[in-house]
Amino acid sequence: MTRIGRSDLDVFPLALGGNVFGWTADRDASFAILDAFHAGGGDLIDTADGYSAWVPGNSGGESETLIGEWLASRKPSRVVVATKVSTHPEFRGLSARNIRAAAEASLKRLGVETLDLYYAHFDDPETPLEETVAAFADLVKDGLVRYTAVSNYSADRIRSWVELAQAAGFDLPVAVQPHYNLVHRNEVEDTIVPVAEEFDLSLVPYYGLASGFLTGKYRSAEPAEAGSPRAQGAAAYATPQGLRVIDTLEEVGAAHGASIAATALAWLRQRPTVAAPIASASRVEQVPDLLASARITLTSEQIAELDRVSDWTPSA
Repeated sequence: MTRIGRSDLDVFPLALGGNVFGWTADRDASFAILDAFHAGGGDLIDTADGYSAWVPGNSGGESETLIGEWLASRKPSRVVVATKVSTHPEFRGLSARNIRAAAEASLKRLGVETLDLYYAHFDDPETPLEETVAAFADLVKDGLVRYTAVSNYSADRIRSWVELAQAAGFDLPVAVQPHYNLVHRNEVEDTIVPVAEEFDLSLVPYYGLASGFLTGKYRSAEPAEAGSPRAQGAAAYATPQGLRVIDTLEEVGAAHGASIAATALAWLRQRPTVAAPIASASRVEQVPDLLASARITLTSEQIAELDRVSDWTPSA
């Protein structure tokens, strides 16, 4: 188990991404994935109020609704639900009024009385940060939210949030959710990690498998092999340097009897300040591999080798 920041949230060191629920995973598949994740020891589920409004026919909130139905059906013990605000079509941005309304809507969809971890999903330059910070603090004060967090914020804006909260006597955020993986390291390690270390924030990174590239599935940058937009994004990393990362993951994983994907997530989990990488599964058959990543401990030599081959900046 791992603790998120200064909170009392002790969680399995892998978060299940809920972005696929109501999109590439229908209700039955979503329930099967959630069942398998929980049965395997997983207890941290990450979603957002905007998932999955981009799907034709959806209006946003589908992921939260499915998770809420699963919670009501299964009544699982020890589940931590993290969700986010700012991208639902009806609740865009981070004004105080919007944050309150969005949180109440998320609580209703999830069928819970309190949100365990509530993220500001994307920074909102149109709303004064003071207003956003105070609105999140009010949610904590009123018992709607246990802990606050930020996602996709720059290091400077995280620092500003913390300083505003400190000055006002508000609870500080406990987590940061950045885009971070073996082929997307520099910005996070150079700017976000130092701030997280200074203020005892945990990283809960998304895109831990680089849109699928770090599964080893995409070893060509040819568009014909890429196919879908997601696959095209993954294939963009298939440069000679990117493929060296895959080859090294394969070698390191073999020493642990682990897949390329599980090894990539294990590397990420062992980075400074990282509490639990986020990974999604569209099929229940993918869940055991994700869970396995949380139980792999790479040696210092293996980590150093992966650090060495991934010390580059992709053109993508």
